[in-house]
Amino acid sequence: MTGSARAAQAAVPSVDRVIRLAALRPLIEVHGRAVVTTAARAALAELRQALADEGEAALDEAGDDAVVARIADHVAAMVAPTLAPVFNLTGTVLHTNLGRAPLPIEAIEAVAAVAKGASNLEFDLKTGRRGDRDDHLESWLCRLTGAEAATVVNNNAAAVLLTLNSLALRKEVPLSRGELIEIGGAFRMPDIMKRAGCKLIEVGTTNRTHLADYAGAICARTALVMKVHTSNYAVEGFTAAVEVPELARLADEKGLALVVDLGSGMLVPLERYGLPHEPTAGEILAQGADIVTFSGDKLLGGPQAGIIAGRADLIARIRRNPMKRAMRVDKMTIAALAAVLRLYADPERLAERLPALRLLARPVEDIEAVASRLRPVLAGPLAEIAAVEIVSCQSQIGSGALPVDRLPSVALSIRPAAAKRGAGAVLRRLTQAFRALPVPVIGRVQDGALILDLRCLEDEATFVDQIGLLAPGEAGKA
Repeated sequence: MTGSARAAQAAVPSVDRVIRLAALRPLIEVHGRAVVTTAARAALAELRQALADEGEAALDEAGDDAVVARIADHVAAMVAPTLAPVFNLTGTVLHTNLGRAPLPIEAIEAVAAVAKGASNLEFDLKTGRRGDRDDHLESWLCRLTGAEAATVVNNNAAAVLLTLNSLALRKEVPLSRGELIEIGGAFRMPDIMKRAGCKLIEVGTTNRTHLADYAGAICARTALVMKVHTSNYAVEGFTAAVEVPELARLADEKGLALVVDLGSGMLVPLERYGLPHEPTAGEILAQGADIVTFSGDKLLGGPQAGIIAGRADLIARIRRNPMKRAMRVDKMTIAALAAVLRLYADPERLAERLPALRLLARPVEDIEAVASRLRPVLAGPLAEIAAVEIVSCQSQIGSGALPVDRLPSVALSIRPAAAKRGAGAVLRRLTQAFRALPVPVIGRVQDGALILDLRCLEDEATFVDQIGLLAPGEAGKA
């Protein structure tokens, strides 16, 4: 190290001296000495590295004001939440990576009410004795599905795992090859069944399975018959599948239970809201299934949860499984799900009050009106680098629900100027600029443009208020 470099390094103040600076007192009062000290160490280490790399050229950064500013930046980064709201303009309404279903205000208020203090989570207020957390949900689930009993765990994969482990441990379960689904994150039904401790017996073929295939697989080692609703893909063409009523009759003849995994389950017919048909839990139970499992945070529009509903004797066996405790839901999930279930008691107003359903059923005319209002808001700041146009598009439901069905929608297409070099780099900077906004805007890149599907945009005011922070000049640098 040269003499000038050593002199530059000597200019870096010690952590102890920096922490005593009056300018840092407000930060310490808000965030505490420990956080600010950690930030100071990191900031001063950065400064030493800058001086080592740049020598005396970086000395301006060693002044007290510059050091305090650097420390403040580190504190802000440390305390900033990593989980934050975003605008989902991807065109996928129930986006797994973006948190799936938005909760209704009734659920949010219910969560807040029980989160801030003690609650009767497992306490019976009538008897003064210990209660069961399922009691807050079971009556509503039975009322809405027609089930004899119901229980809730932390997601639908857990619901399937717990059901199979409880009812089919060390026994065989026939399942159609066409229903060996894979869900997000490479979790596959055969793997779940293996972890549940049962033996998968594949029947039929990928595209065609018949009742005789199930009948031929049933033996003394069979625990139950299983059917999985292929909610996240569709096989078309020369296909055949055994429907629930047929499978239920076969299972009944053999003295076995029929378990149906709906995946993304629903409680009311979607057709009444102008949406494609998706089997409801009540419909499946009415057709003869003994147990149905489905998610709480997909089409149902609630918090993440896995619901198991059906015969009381089977639900009782599932509840007795020690694994149930490891998969149980907390008081906030129960509060949110109970609030959502109560909304289903009034199906006439459900589409108004349940955000997920409201967004799915949103009229395209409403989305067009939003696009017309927002186009000039974006066109002005981006005029030098991109063209903003209103385009028709197709939204998808998402989270493995109705995979081939699309919803007509409207988007803003932001396309880098045709004559500008480095259009790809401009597009990348544009997407980064939208993601860097106070409430990040997440769209999709398609055919050389950033597409902002407006189906899920309801808070226009917040969206508009932050557009001035886009920094289009930076985005335009190729």
